[in-house]
Amino acid sequence: MMTAIQRILHQFWTEISSSLVPLMVFVTGVFVAIILGRLSKRLFMAAGIPDSVEGTTFERTVNRLGTSTTGILSWMVTLFVLALAVGLTLSIGGLLGTSYYAELLRGYLLRVFVAALVIIVGLILGDKVQVEVQNWLQDIKLTEVSLIPPAAKYSILFVATLVALEELRIETLPLMIVLGGYILGLIVFGAIAFKDLLAAAAAGIYLIFLQPYTIGDTITVDEKSGIVQEVDLFTTYIESEGEEFILPNHIVMRDGIMRDR
Repeated sequence: MMTAIQRILHQFWTEISSSLVPLMVFVTGVFVAIILGRLSKRLFMAAGIPDSVEGTTFERTVNRLGTSTTGILSWMVTLFVLALAVGLTLSIGGLLGTSYYAELLRGYLLRVFVAALVIIVGLILGDKVQVEVQNWLQDIKLTEVSLIPPAAKYSILFVATLVALEELRIETLPLMIVLGGYILGLIVFGAIAFKDLLAAAAAGIYLIFLQPYTIGDTITVDEKSGIVQEVDLFTTYIESEGEEFILPNHIVMRDGIMRDR
């Protein structure tokens, strides 16, 4: 009689243990995911990420959603660890093979995490590069120059998207063809746009060194008359009756200068 009872108790304990162990693994995984998420957020803040992304379009967007870049990154860490815990729980419970779990970890979860991280970095880096290029070119008053900052931003986003898709093992050949066309377009655009920019710079060098007119002179260029306020490498600024005219230097050289004495 005792032997039969022992067998029943043993079977009952075995069934309880087979259910209890996966549950304990899952609960432990949840706690570890939460702790690592909070710890990673502190590490990101200590690394100065909030200051680095301040003012970017990505940061403003996630702020409107009630979070921040550091919050998004820490949530990514939390979800990654939680996904590992769920996979491990299913593996221990016999619902997911051990080899399949290892392949899931190595072949899918990690790739998704890296791809998402690449996209976020691309968005932030694209915004930062756009601002820096815009600040660098803000004194060049040529229409074509205003197109350079967004072109730099979207070039970085395009490359980030290619890297992310490649990480996910998604066919990127069509996008590579598009990238080739995009680069060709940039070359053609650059040849057209920078032709005037280089011409303006060459004319600016001539005007700065030979000084056919100086600040304070009254000149007429392209039917616009005024007092010279500034001459830089690319443009000449003249003012007349409260209006300021900004003349590209190659226009000055092309149309000629009439200086009033």
